[in-house]
Amino acid sequence: MIPIRDENARNHFPAVTLGLIAINVIVFIHQSLLPSMQMNEFIVQYGAVPYYITSGSHLSTILTSMFLHGGFFHIAGNMLYLYIFGDNIESMLGPIRYLSFYLVCGFFAFAAHYVFDMQSMTPMIGASGAISGILGAYAVRFPRARVTVLVPLFLWIWRIFEIPAVYVLGLWFVMQLFSGAVGSAQSGGVAWLAHVGGFVAGALIMSAWQRRLT
Repeated sequence: MIPIRDENARNHFPAVTLGLIAINVIVFIHQSLLPSMQMNEFIVQYGAVPYYITSGSHLSTILTSMFLHGGFFHIAGNMLYLYIFGDNIESMLGPIRYLSFYLVCGFFAFAAHYVFDMQSMTPMIGASGAISGILGAYAVRFPRARVTVLVPLFLWIWRIFEIPAVYVLGLWFVMQLFSGAVGSAQSGGVAWLAHVGGFVAGALIMSAWQRRLT
């Protein structure tokens, strides 16, 4: 199931969302242009390696790792979700709170991965955890918003449907939770538990925020 767009009008120009997309793309282009050995060194230097974090070093990589990606489809999928769902959360929170929310969700996403694999030497990279927080917030704040999705029915047969956000994002969350439960903290190169941690953090923060408004 691939989201194409949502039918949820935004109130403000999503400057932070577009800025985050631009930064991620620029970093990815720079990373991709590096020779293979230098690219690996770049990822190890700026990716979040749990073993180093445990030793108390490279703490800044918890932040920098959010702007690295492992390949074209990795960044393309992340930026698609950020573009579709980020603008409405930014409109609601405002640019400063939205950016803070994004980074906090990224931190909790790393924490969810870290606690299950503290001695790992594999760098954790990607904006997936922070974006998962946005998805969790969107599911709480706009559960009935219609999301247009492209669904594969059989190999080359695809159909377009409009589905409430709570079902699209709920299914996405269940898939991440199941993948994390049956695999290791990072299996197949994907830190599934980071996705789960980011989503839960975003949903809880948005729930608390809504209670303050009522």
